[in-house]
Amino acid sequence: MTSENSPIIVWIRKDLRLSDNPALAWAATQKKPLIIAVIANTDEQQWKAGAASRWWLHHSLDAYAASLSGAGGRLRFFSGHPETVLQSIIAKSKASAVVWNRRYEPDSIALDKQIKEQLSTDGVMVKSFHGNLCREPWHVQKNTGQPYRVFTAYWRASLKTDAIPPTKAVRKITDYARKLPGEVLLEQLDLLPGRDWADAFTRHWQPGEKGAQKQLRRLIGARIAAYQVSRDIPAVDGTSALSPHLAFGEISPRTVYAAITKALTDGQLTNDDNTEAFLREIGWREFAYHLLYHFPQTPENPLDSRFENFPWLKIDQSKLEAWKKGNTGIPLVDAGMRQLWATGWMHNRVRMVVGSLLIKNMGYHWLEGARWFWDTLVDADLASNTMGWQWVAGSGADAAPYFRVFNPVRQGERFDKEGKYVRKWIPEIARLSDKYIHSPWSASDQELSSAGIILGRTYPHPIVDLSESRKTALARFDKIKR
Repeated sequence: MTSENSPIIVWIRKDLRLSDNPALAWAATQKKPLIIAVIANTDEQQWKAGAASRWWLHHSLDAYAASLSGAGGRLRFFSGHPETVLQSIIAKSKASAVVWNRRYEPDSIALDKQIKEQLSTDGVMVKSFHGNLCREPWHVQKNTGQPYRVFTAYWRASLKTDAIPPTKAVRKITDYARKLPGEVLLEQLDLLPGRDWADAFTRHWQPGEKGAQKQLRRLIGARIAAYQVSRDIPAVDGTSALSPHLAFGEISPRTVYAAITKALTDGQLTNDDNTEAFLREIGWREFAYHLLYHFPQTPENPLDSRFENFPWLKIDQSKLEAWKKGNTGIPLVDAGMRQLWATGWMHNRVRMVVGSLLIKNMGYHWLEGARWFWDTLVDADLASNTMGWQWVAGSGADAAPYFRVFNPVRQGERFDKEGKYVRKWIPEIARLSDKYIHSPWSASDQELSSAGIILGRTYPHPIVDLSESRKTALARFDKIKR
């Protein structure tokens, strides 16, 4: 094959889209056949994709393969160490270039650097593109060149930095027609978890770029108009529901931001507190990647060094299991954990509440929660997951103060006043009155009996005393303050 016709390898990772895919867009303009490859990294060591993420990835890859086929391309699947697989493809196809969109997880950065250096030494052109964030983590920094650790300051500086507009969608691809060594079928990647619970996810989600675009239209068409208030109410669909689509790159944050900006310009949206609140959420996601890039130790270790020797309590496995499965006896927490198990997702406000109970009231290391979320969330994202758990623990950037202990009862009474969310996910206490729906243990025997509840049998007693465990937590965390 002549160099003029030598193919280009487009290495696909979490950028499963045709729109605003800079690596794919650049390759498609080169008038060469493309080898569009997904490589299941068999040598991945830390933070391997959890069961829920693997379910989503399987269906997202299936949808992406169909989209590429419609444009004349083909998605090819491989398994093994990425460097070895790429070298094998190059040897067979005589590919002249390998391109990809940049990733920011510590292990991913190291792997990409290693591969780039080796392939460049071998005489293969390697190009990486900015495609998965509005702004690169190093584009927003203090005047001193140091990274930000407070969101408000980061967001203010970020707004002064021009975001690169999204690239146009790829409409036409010239496919490399020959079969390559090591190609496997999607099913052979063995992504679908061996748990029947994941089968129910299809009732709640549509993985793929089309599903992402549908959620974006729904956001702009209706949800964003009441976003500032409704995003805090777990019983209503008030959030964007874009998080898993963003996590797998089925839509880029640049596309979302550009769509909001266009809707503002066209008069479809009003530049009010609701729109500002949503755009700040995009900013929080960017901030999470800013932190992960500049502080790569944080997925496993506290950003605040004072927490390195914090006296976390010894884990009672039965209590930890009760927390995971939504059997703590504390309704708002249990509703959140059951929503997570049933749908692969949990409302953000409830995420803070269940995290606070695990860390502050139960006294367990935040990594216990981070790992469980990593396995069960369809939107599992190392940057956001790390930032969120360290925020609740008080050990991260812009963290909640040590004395911030979310009270699940008060949070429920404030954000689930009529108990709709709790009743949906905990039907065994659904007949309780609004007064006691968030604290069944405070109801009289008559009230419980009328609702068909026997505490300890039909619904558990609380595994922790909220008041006493809060006092204990404050005493332990006060040592950090001092």
